[in-house]
Amino acid sequence: MAFEPPQRLVRALGETAPDGDAWLEELPEAVREAAALRELTVERVQVPGGRSSLVALVRRADGTPAVLKLAPARFRPEAERAALAHWGGLGAVELLDGPAGDGALVLERLHPDVSVRSLPEAKALLEAAGTLRRLWVEPPAGHSFETVAGRTGRQAEGMRAVADREPELAPLVGTALAAREELLAAPPEDLLLHGTFRQSKVLAGERFPWLAVGPDPVVGECAFDLARLVRDRVEDLIASSSGASITRRRVKKLAESLEVDRERLRGWTLFRAVESGARALRVGRPKDAELLLEFAGWL
Repeated sequence: MAFEPPQRLVRALGETAPDGDAWLEELPEAVREAAALRELTVERVQVPGGRSSLVALVRRADGTPAVLKLAPARFRPEAERAALAHWGGLGAVELLDGPAGDGALVLERLHPDVSVRSLPEAKALLEAAGTLRRLWVEPPAGHSFETVAGRTGRQAEGMRAVADREPELAPLVGTALAAREELLAAPPEDLLLHGTFRQSKVLAGERFPWLAVGPDPVVGECAFDLARLVRDRVEDLIASSSGASITRRRVKKLAESLEVDRERLRGWTLFRAVESGARALRVGRPKDAELLLEFAGWL
């Protein structure tokens, strides 16, 4: 099957590999090899697709529909495999194949064009939060998942580098880093988390109405996972004259509905928004950075 990688994926990978990406050049052959190894028939590539992986709609040897997903090693596809295997289809898309080591995953096919984000905002938050709750489980014994402390430590280095280049951001970055230090001092739990959870990561399914996809799993406290959901539809929040008050109510509502400490959720929401804003600046997305940093200022 001849194809061009979706432009959304090409642009996103260019941010993480600005000097070029051999993975993209090898992708057509990698898809053919992964499909042949698993006796899959490729129907089409999902467009616009994701920002860190290629998703192809396929048929298995018995004719059942499935999804073939390939991602560069830097996006930790084997960690995703391990997390999906541990969840066993409860709250998340089901993994249909075992370990292969080539960075390819075969997953149950959901409805890729129907996400929770398509629902009215209040209903979307309710369904997303309910899905997220099912994912918060004890990690497997002897796991090798990244921890919240480790991941945010790497992110903190990038934030400091941006603040050094953009001195006007130093106060906000400093506040976010201080919040991180305080939060890591006494985490209330160490559970397996989705890691990149938001409304668009919850798709309509057949086994369950809604199932999570695309985890970048990490082990830590629940408030870290929930924090990304707080800023969903940030463009709408910024455009609203009452965006700041809506955000504060959202923090309160999500914390109460999922029994998470409100201040811990506020702290991780602040850190993750500032980190995302700093990263957007670093890779040349100033408009995204402006939105995220204004949102962070409300917290």
